[in-house]
Amino acid sequence: MKVTLNSDMGESFGIHSFGNDGALLALIDTANVACGFHAGDPSGMRETVAAAAAAGVSVGAHPGLPDPVGFGRREMKLYPDEVRDIVQYQVGALKGFLDSAGVPLDHIKPHGSLYGMVARDEALMDAVCDVAATYGVPVFGMAGTAHERVCQARGIPFLAEFYVDLEYTAEGGLIIARRPHATPVERAVERMTIALEEGVAIAVTGERIPMRFDTVCVHSDTPNAVEVASAIRNVIDSTDSSS
Repeated sequence: MKVTLNSDMGESFGIHSFGNDGALLALIDTANVACGFHAGDPSGMRETVAAAAAAGVSVGAHPGLPDPVGFGRREMKLYPDEVRDIVQYQVGALKGFLDSAGVPLDHIKPHGSLYGMVARDEALMDAVCDVAATYGVPVFGMAGTAHERVCQARGIPFLAEFYVDLEYTAEGGLIIARRPHATPVERAVERMTIALEEGVAIAVTGERIPMRFDTVCVHSDTPNAVEVASAIRNVIDSTDSSS
């Protein structure tokens, strides 16, 4: 299967613009749209859906923790039914805008700390799968974690992600900074090339971590996201043309 490029988008509030969404839409295959809890608002959802549709980019839901001050990057103690409810609420909100625009819901991809929480806790991930089953869509997540295990057990389609603008721990976890920072383009290209050619990611401490993936994420809030995404698009396309 062809490796795709995705990006987290629609993470602005009102008149406050955030991210590189417009320029990235020409480079990516799929947009993960914020649904209002960690970031985003109704107008932003509508505008991002419309822009993605015009660019021929598929749209998935990017639900997060209800913590806009922390941008959804501070963990919360939640029970499975609470996770199910906040994900259902957010996906339902985005689905309304998708239906109005005649655009299908492509997938669900949890955001930030929620992504990490459900990667480690199968009961919480099961709650996410309840919502995915309701809408009949895949879930984006990390291979070899509860993301994949629970999806397989539930019969939910699963797409594994690789991140070129984040560091990995020796255990294969993501190191997510509270504030975005630029990723050197050459570093992103090196990560992508190694992952494609050798099937590994290099941890921040040097370990080689097995890495299976179907899609690659470049975060829109990274200051040089457009340069990184353009370079990664070239690597992916070059690999496809030579295979």
